[in-house]
Order: sequence, then C-alpha cells, then structure tokens
Amino acid sequence: MIRDITIGQYYPTESKIHKLDPRTKILGTMLYVVSLFLVNNLWIYIGVALFLGIIIKISKVPFKFMMKGLKSILFILLFTILLNVFITPGETKLVEWSFITITLEGVLNAALMGIRLVFLIIGSSLMTLTTSPIQLTDGIERLLNPLRVIKVPAHEIAMMMSIALRFIPILLEETDKIMKAQKARGADFESGGIMKRAKSMIPLLVPLFILAFRRADDLAMAMEARCYRGGEGRTKLKQLIYKRRDAIAYLLLFTYLGSLIAARIIL
Repeated sequence: MIRDITIGQYYPTESKIHKLDPRTKILGTMLYVVSLFLVNNLWIYIGVALFLGIIIKISKVPFKFMMKGLKSILFILLFTILLNVFITPGETKLVEWSFITITLEGVLNAALMGIRLVFLIIGSSLMTLTTSPIQLTDGIERLLNPLRVIKVPAHEIAMMMSIALRFIPILLEETDKIMKAQKARGADFESGGIMKRAKSMIPLLVPLFILAFRRADDLAMAMEARCYRGGEGRTKLKQLIYKRRDAIAYLLLFTYLGSLIAARIIL
C-alpha cells in the first residue's frame, strides 16, 4: 500500500506535457479542478474522461502507474460513496428499512461523486508526475511574485511547498523500510481491531519522526553549506519563458472549460 502512493513523485520521460512551462501546468491543474465542480451530468463526465485520457496519453505516463495511486485512497473513496448513498434525499426510493433510506438520486449522486474524486486525484497527480521539483518551485514562485508587493515571501513559500512535495515519497519509502524491519521482529500491523492497529503503529511512528527530523536537519545543513540565503538577489540557470506550445495548451484548456460550461447550460 505504501509503495502505491504516487503523490509527489516525478516520472521522467520525454513528452509534450513534460516540456510545458510549469506555470502552464499549475494553472491548468487549478482550472481542471474547478471544471470538475461544474459537472453535473453523466454525459459531461464522459467528455471529461476523454479529455483526461488524451492528456495522459500525451504525457506518456503509464496508465497503470497512475491507477496504482488510487489504491491509497480506496478507503476514502468507498467512504465518500457510501456517505452520499445514505444521506442524499430523493423521491425514487429503492430501499427503505428502519432509519435507512436509499434513493435512486442518492445512488446516482454517489456514483458521480466517486468519479469526480477519481478524476481529481488523477488530474492532480499528473502535474507532479510531469513536473520536476525544481520546475515546480520556479513555477510557484513566479506565480506568487505579484504578491511581493504586499510583502508575501514568494520564494520561501514556493521552496517550502516544493520540499514538502519532495519529502512525501521519501518518507513513504522510509515508512516501508521501517514496517519491514518491524515485521521481521514480529510486529503485526494488519490483524486486530482499530484500537489494536492504532497501538501497533506506535513503534512505526517514533522512528519515522526521528528520521524525518534528521533528514530535515541534514537538508538545512546542506543548504547552509551552499550559502543559501533565500530568494533575494538569486539568479536562475534556466529562466521560465512562455513558448508557442504553452499558448496552444492555454487555448485548448479554455476551449475545454468553455465547452463544459456550454454543455452544463444546454443539458
């Protein structure tokens, strides 16, 4: 399960999505997330699925690799679907027993909510899979640059977000190693009730926190050894410059968003 989490990982390959400016991918992901909340019809979801499938195909990231990341949110996905099934009111009742009422509207709403959550995870992870940590930092910093007028530390915020994303796969790898070491010593993380499983996680959390603080300290020392003093006066080896492919990507993205809005109004 730990190895199935793909959030924060970067999949290096040569594709048109990888070559896009990181600002284009960040803004595109934000607009894509907004577009998911405009969808209220199954046919529109099919259009979103086709658009997402085309983007995944262009990115050259294996579809199996992206679907592997859904295993880590399977519990949240099932909980969301069941919650919507039982709490969504409706006129067409399918099951009515004691205080439990399941309606056709609730089942449809739960299905659409589950699809929306899957699309959200896949679309968001596509940004980190096709953008290296350095590019992600530069893109966030450039997008936050206008906020420097009101004294917002754009570089520092971008650096913290990039380090946090980069630390996710590192800590997951360390967690996997600690779990294997504890299992070799007879630890059991899978059997028993919820309370027993929670108590069995204590031998896992303590060394994980120690390793996390140790890695953070090593990172701070490495940055100081390289005379890192924040973003003031720093220059970049590779400057972010919008190119023709970014303009085409923005055009396609706004066309997709406009089509969704038109389809919502018509349907």
